[in-house]
Amino acid sequence: HPNILPPSVAGPPLTDFVSFMGQIHWTPGNAESDHWETGQARMEVPYWEDPEAHHRNSPIMNVHNMTTPLLMAHGNKDGVVEFFQATTFYNFARRAGKEMVLLVYEDENHSFQTRANQIDYHRRILEWFGHYLKGEPAPSWIREGVPFDALEKEKRRVAEKNAGAAKPIRAADGRAGAGGPP
Repeated sequence: HPNILPPSVAGPPLTDFVSFMGQIHWTPGNAESDHWETGQARMEVPYWEDPEAHHRNSPIMNVHNMTTPLLMAHGNKDGVVEFFQATTFYNFARRAGKEMVLLVYEDENHSFQTRANQIDYHRRILEWFGHYLKGEPAPSWIREGVPFDALEKEKRRVAEKNAGAAKPIRAADGRAGAGGPP
């Protein structure tokens, strides 16, 4: 229920149930439909047999009702959940005026393998919850995002804080940077 949920973190989530069912699970090379009907999504039947259920359970169809701040992370080389699942939801949420930040980790798959990116993601989750649950001041990446022209400075800040250089963060539109709230 959106009115009782605290701020949330999702990564990398399925956001459009209709398009996802038709995708390829690239890492093992399987059609997603088998997993979709009997696995994690538990939709039980294909889209054409119960389109209402697919729409009702699809986060993208309810983005306009979202009331909790959402931090989403995705690797741009994800072989499990297509990258467009994140960018589409992000763009819809921003258009609907919702509080959302999308972190995109360059060259990462479904689970982040680069240690610097793991550390960066963990730190940002702590800052996210620190701000929304503890009332700590919001870091600039939450308030303003990371504009394209500030990417180098942000990369240096992350590297200094995490003792290793993280891959650059990319904005939802593919340019270097990270999207902030609308």
